[in-house]
Amino acid sequence: MAVAVYPGTFDPVHYGHIDIAERAAALFDRLLIAVYSRPLKALLFPTQERVAMVREAVAHLENVEVEGYDGLTVDYATRVGAKFIVRGLRVISDFELEYQMALTNRKLAPHIDMVCLMTSLEYAFVSSSIVKEVAMAGGCVDRMAPQSVRQALEERLQRAGEEPEVRLVSLRD
Repeated sequence: MAVAVYPGTFDPVHYGHIDIAERAAALFDRLLIAVYSRPLKALLFPTQERVAMVREAVAHLENVEVEGYDGLTVDYATRVGAKFIVRGLRVISDFELEYQMALTNRKLAPHIDMVCLMTSLEYAFVSSSIVKEVAMAGGCVDRMAPQSVRQALEERLQRAGEEPEVRLVSLRD
């Protein structure tokens, strides 16, 4: 049974993520979407909310599970019996980072391979940062993220001024 892990922060999940998940689910017997809880960046949504949003976004995929995780991705992959880590590539700069990560992961866990899937052209411009930036500026993200994510973004942004722990950072900051 071929098991793969698709890790990321998914803050928030968008159509580009879903595109990669759908295609990876077709390649592997079991796909675990692993929502990383402690990235080195400011998050808009806590882990539990990100996990819930991803679960709803991929509910139509029978062989996909979603859960949060801490620590090294290769350690998580080993723990769940995955032999592959799936990553999505949108632009050339993604390749450089993913290549470096693949080599690092290979050193840490030689039994795990990295599989990179190029996102579909229609989603090549979409990133979680772009979705947040457009939403924060009052723009339309209908073609970027599912309705449930758009609703969560709207609610979170409405509460942002009321909750001191929610730090909104613009791409220009």
